Amino acid sequence: MALNTNNVSLFISAGRPDQFPARPTPQIAFSGRSNVGKSSLINALLGRKSLARVSATPGKTITVNFYDVDGALFLVDLPGYGYAKRTAEEQKKWSSLVDGYFSKNPHIDLLRLVVQLIDVRVGPTSDDNMMLSWLCSAGIPFVVVATKCDKCTKTELSQNLDALTTHPNIPDGTPIIPFSSPKRIGVRELWREILAAASIK
Repeated sequence: MALNTNNVSLFISAGRPDQFPARPTPQIAFSGRSNVGKSSLINALLGRKSLARVSATPGKTITVNFYDVDGALFLVDLPGYGYAKRTAEEQKKWSSLVDGYFSKNPHIDLLRLVVQLIDVRVGPTSDDNMMLSWLCSAGIPFVVVATKCDKCTKTELSQNLDALTTHPNIPDGTPIIPFSSPKRIGVRELWREILAAASIK
């Protein structure tokens, strides 16, 4: 891998669209519902334990976190959706911030890939389906990461992955990567997709 993943830092936690970085760096965005394991996945990708904070309260933090990887790539952690206990004001802030990422990001043209996380045990929720449908309609390339695969039996995992493969909101040929942060299953496969999307050799 050409990237030095030891050279990584939190560049900014943006609470408003005007805080998004102006630096023209390729971006890989991570999307998913609250408690699907985005922070754990980012930590696993970067070989860290707590660079991305794993909140004890799902959906508590509403910021877009930009992680600078070796000065060559931003991993962008979008705030999780579908957290039922959010107030109306918090939901409005989430919507404004996520919409702002896609519509007011000064370098949205450098968004190379969205990594869409789905809990493989339960499959796509209504919120997941809304996001998948939007990504398809917007023509934004994405891969699906089936998280928490270590918590399924082999039979359950096989059946649930098959269901994702044939899901109407996931186009044929979309990479679907089984992932487990604790067991580091899927880390190499996901990095392969990220580097290819960002044209990093």
